[in-house]
Amino acid sequence: MVTAGPATTAVITGMGAAFPGSLDQQSLWDDVFEHRYQGDALARRLFLGAGVRTRHGVVDPRQEDISAWSTAARMRRYVAEAGPLGSQAVRAALADAGISAAELGLFVVVSCTGYATPGLDIQLARDLGMPSSVRRLLVGHMGCYAAIPGLGTAADFVRARGLPALVLCVELPSLHVQPVQAHRDLRQVVVHALFGDAAAAIVVMPDATRGLEVLDTTAATAPATEDLMTWQVTDHGFRMGLSPRVPDLLAAHVGAATAALLAPIAASLTDVEGWAVHPGGPRIIDVVEQRLGLLPAQTAVTRGTLAARGNCSSGTVLLVLDQLRRDLTPDATVVAMAFGPGLTLCLALFRHRQPGAHPALP
Repeated sequence: MVTAGPATTAVITGMGAAFPGSLDQQSLWDDVFEHRYQGDALARRLFLGAGVRTRHGVVDPRQEDISAWSTAARMRRYVAEAGPLGSQAVRAALADAGISAAELGLFVVVSCTGYATPGLDIQLARDLGMPSSVRRLLVGHMGCYAAIPGLGTAADFVRARGLPALVLCVELPSLHVQPVQAHRDLRQVVVHALFGDAAAAIVVMPDATRGLEVLDTTAATAPATEDLMTWQVTDHGFRMGLSPRVPDLLAAHVGAATAALLAPIAASLTDVEGWAVHPGGPRIIDVVEQRLGLLPAQTAVTRGTLAARGNCSSGTVLLVLDQLRRDLTPDATVVAMAFGPGLTLCLALFRHRQPGAHPALP
């Protein structure tokens, strides 16, 4: 009789990020958006109250107004900017994991802010020296939660094939600033205030003894909520629709979705040491705190990421996770969650693996 050996584990062993030029939130309002919104007091309060102090953009609207550009022009700019930024993040993640691009078996690219064919997956696989046999997957237009389905696919591949995988999220929402509207659209004020550009990459290895073991990923989609968060392709880039009802819908589902994620390991909310919450906006973070009973210290990294980087769409939850992993204790349980169109909530469950750890010397 053949006896099966132990199952292969999938462990995040490397993470990397890259950012374009820095943008100061107050300066963006003073120099660009105050004029756009004609000094409207409510628009100012929304813009400066978005929880963002600085963010990054391949387009600086203080220097370059692309609001009237066609979608084709914006996609050409995406191709020019996304490759170098993605390459930098991938190189950092591979170096952190201690492997070369030639060892990868799967390369997953996630983006909802730009497209081309042949795409980033082919371009970067070639430029970084991935093998010709590397499997490639593009996860497109899923929005802010897309890193978690990408991670789940990579982890499944690693467990099944025993080969390393890499997930790269490249998001450039600065390319999608919208034309001035004849009427004040407060939803667009919020969109223009929140989003920043970034690339974030993770390496997932088989049976690594150090890193974040991927235990599970899940998804929950609220029925009949498709119109509450949208990302529509228009003649002038991609336009986001964002309902103020989103936090309330999230509040109704986040508790049950998190409990379902933890149930297979018989864990409760109090057993979770690290919370990597996607910073969709201040109200989103408030809702997660309230519904899960989290202390401000448990969402401090999320709020700090929002303040320093803005909402970078799919890559943001990886930026939060990268910061969290630095201070975890051995065997710590970690939950990551992100939200997006659908309305969809995606979650991931990790166990921190750190063999031979010992207390720091005084």
